[in-house]
Amino acid sequence: LTPLNGSVAIESLDKGEKFTYQAIADIYGVSRTTLSRRHKQQAINLQLLSPHQEMELMKYIVGLLERGLSPTREMIHNFA
Repeated sequence: LTPLNGSVAIESLDKGEKFTYQAIADIYGVSRTTLSRRHKQQAINLQLLSPHQEMELMKYIVGLLERGLSPTREMIHNFA
């Protein structure tokens, strides 16, 4: 999954509920640093794809993997 999913998970916690970025990053299989930056909105200006485009790209990649194809950088770049 993506840092976006982890960030959404953080936002869905009850106000005041304690969490660690590392624990959530481990659950979603993402970088702790990327997750914390995404949650703190620090990566928004560096983001090349909108959250919707990012999710569509992930669906595309998962679809390729389910068909036994390994996506190349060129394939991903062309889709994006």
